[in-house]
Amino acid sequence: QVQLVESGGGSVQAGGSLRLSCTASGYTYNNNCMGWFRQAPGKEREVVATIYTGGGTTYYTDSVKGRFTISRDNAKNTLYLQMDSLKPEDTAMYYCAARTGYEGRWACPIERTYFLYWGQGTQVTVSS
Repeated sequence: QVQLVESGGGSVQAGGSLRLSCTASGYTYNNNCMGWFRQAPGKEREVVATIYTGGGTTYYTDSVKGRFTISRDNAKNTLYLQMDSLKPEDTAMYYCAARTGYEGRWACPIERTYFLYWGQGTQVTVSS
C-alpha cells in the first residue's frame, strides 16, 4: 500500500520560510503525479502545486507563484515544498498527495479527486 508522511510544518512570522517534506513508500516512484494541497478551517481543500515525477513538469496556483517551489528527489522517494515570503493567508493544514501511472506530456491534473493517496497533513501557521 502507498503511504505518504509529511513533515516540516511549524509556526513562522510573515516573510519567513519553511520547507515541507513528504516521504513516500509502497510504489515505484517514477511516472507519478505528486502534489501539495492545503486546507484552512472552513475552507475547501485546494491545490498548491503539483509535479510530474517522470519529467519534472510543475504547476502552481496563482497565489503562491514566485514564493513556493515544488521539487522531488526520486532516488529518495521524497517530495518537497520550499515556502518563502510566507503570508498569513498561507496558514493551513498542508497535505501531500499522489497518484501513480501518469504518462502525459504536460503538468499533472490539479483536481483534488484525481489524487488517490494522501498523507496525514502538517500544520503551517504564519503570524502577522
